[in-house]
Amino acid sequence: MSTTTPTTNQQTSLAPPRLESSHVPPLKYSSRVQIKTLLVRLETAVGQRVTVGGWVKSAKEVEKLATPLAAVNTHGNERGVAGQGRNKDVSCVEILQSRIPLIRSILDVFGGSGYVQRKKHESVVSEPNHAKLLPPKASVVYLLLTDGSCVQSLQVVVDSSVASPSRVMATGTCLLVEGQLERAEGKHRIQLKAEKVLHIGTVDFDKYPLSKKRIPLDTLREYSQFRPRTTTVATVMRIRSALSFATHTFFNEHAFIDVQVPTITTTDSEGFSNMFKVTTQDQDQNQNQKAEKEKLDTIYENEGVSLEHVKAAVKEKSNIVEHLKRTESNREALAAAVQDLKKTNDLASQFEARENRKLGKYFKEDKVDSYKDFFPTQTYLTVSGRLHLESYACALGNVYSFGPRFLADKTDSAKHAAEMWMVEVEMAFSQLKDSMNCATAFLKYLSKWVLDNCSEEMKFVEKRIDNTCSNRLQQIITASPEMLTYHEAVEILRKFEDKFETNFESGVVLTSEHLSYLTEAIYMNPVIIYNYPKEAKPFYVRQNEDGTVAAFDLVVPKLGALISGSQNEERLNMISSRIDELGLSREKYEWYLDLRRNGTVKNSGFTLRFDLMVLFATGLGNVRDIIPFPRSYGKANN
Repeated sequence: MSTTTPTTNQQTSLAPPRLESSHVPPLKYSSRVQIKTLLVRLETAVGQRVTVGGWVKSAKEVEKLATPLAAVNTHGNERGVAGQGRNKDVSCVEILQSRIPLIRSILDVFGGSGYVQRKKHESVVSEPNHAKLLPPKASVVYLLLTDGSCVQSLQVVVDSSVASPSRVMATGTCLLVEGQLERAEGKHRIQLKAEKVLHIGTVDFDKYPLSKKRIPLDTLREYSQFRPRTTTVATVMRIRSALSFATHTFFNEHAFIDVQVPTITTTDSEGFSNMFKVTTQDQDQNQNQKAEKEKLDTIYENEGVSLEHVKAAVKEKSNIVEHLKRTESNREALAAAVQDLKKTNDLASQFEARENRKLGKYFKEDKVDSYKDFFPTQTYLTVSGRLHLESYACALGNVYSFGPRFLADKTDSAKHAAEMWMVEVEMAFSQLKDSMNCATAFLKYLSKWVLDNCSEEMKFVEKRIDNTCSNRLQQIITASPEMLTYHEAVEILRKFEDKFETNFESGVVLTSEHLSYLTEAIYMNPVIIYNYPKEAKPFYVRQNEDGTVAAFDLVVPKLGALISGSQNEERLNMISSRIDELGLSREKYEWYLDLRRNGTVKNSGFTLRFDLMVLFATGLGNVRDIIPFPRSYGKANN
């Protein structure tokens, strides 16, 4: 019977799958494989040889059982096959000697001269330096290794012959391990059997803060350099990273342009903020310089020296320098004349500064000595970038910025830090309603992104921190916020006035207590409050006909105001009068007013407090626990 040769397609279908299809790829810029990648490819990863790096989370050492005594076969039957590969001259006495120190001591005493001589002979040949030392204890160490890529850890098995247990077991030890993946019993479905330990970064166990278990989060803040090694902080940082990526993705999908606004500014973007001053001068140095200038002023006045005399001296010395240059005099004379001219110019500068001080030009509010400081006027760390962002919205349409903002409030609030990240948005040709719609859509997008892309992290959060987090995010996605004017909100809260410490008066700013009661007790849903009294909002917000301003807050349960926004005032006369009303310096805001003088447009925007969004998603109680390196009043450790 003839046989037929299979076709090429048949050969392909019958061939075993290629190894490359199931190969676990290492990171592109490293030889190691992420633990998250291994756990995702659990079934196909078994049997592969990989390199894994991470930090020891916990460790357990298990001593190996002693080797069973082998039956001695003196007749060469099948019972001796299992002993092949061992030293055939080893006797039961020698096995017992190597295993049990007590029996060894007995044999040393009663074993006879023949035994002692044989022992000496072997020690000379095989172990000349260690004949009297006990053999090291054989054990296996089971490590839980984490590399920060996921919540789970990888079990790594290290034999004592591969690495000393004392070097690899301490919590926090950094390891780079090469070995083979195999199935494991119990809750760990896969483990790495180490064949090589390529790197060991030891720790000082007594001083390493994470050596202790269950360290409170507020204590961890004192060790910002180590706290991301904890499961809780690492999980929060992955959620934070996902929210950051989702932010840029949302605005990219909706044709917004990313604009970086300045960190150092001369203007108060709110009009009533506590700002950090920026200077290159030491305060004590400034005081000393001021005292020295006043002393010089007194001396010059007593001696009858004036600015006109000094300027005349500068002119005279300048002529001398020019003459020396033309006549090609010796270099020493020219250098001395130039140095003399420089000193006279410095003296003239001091006289000019004195005259300016007399005129009040240098030591009035927000002016610095430009001769010494970096900037000619007082500068600050920015509180908000919306004013600067608006100038780009008036040219590019829809823009956003994502970065740190600074507020020098001496508060110990769990929802405030001195440096917090904000997502700020400005849209040209838009009004208050457009801004509220965009803010709502953005919040829904972020909430859905976390649930879709951080499922394992959210399971951990629900188990260890707050079991209602996922439900709150889901509520944001499915429900629309309740819409209330400020006055409607106040009237509703008046019915429950006995529950609050604050009395409801006209123009009162709603506190976090009020906002929490609205969202958690009355509506049990997010709320948008709009049309505030002008006293409660920044100077640039558009004024309504009823005396309110076109501003809003998007309030969420448990947290309070997460997003604040407004339609900005495009009318020059209205915003000018508001600046005068608040007593702000018009000089500082002339550049902003130019937007109203040249091509003005209706525009609106909002600010999402990004750190509070992370707090809302994770359920933690203090914003300092979700900021990588928190700065707050009296706290800036590193």
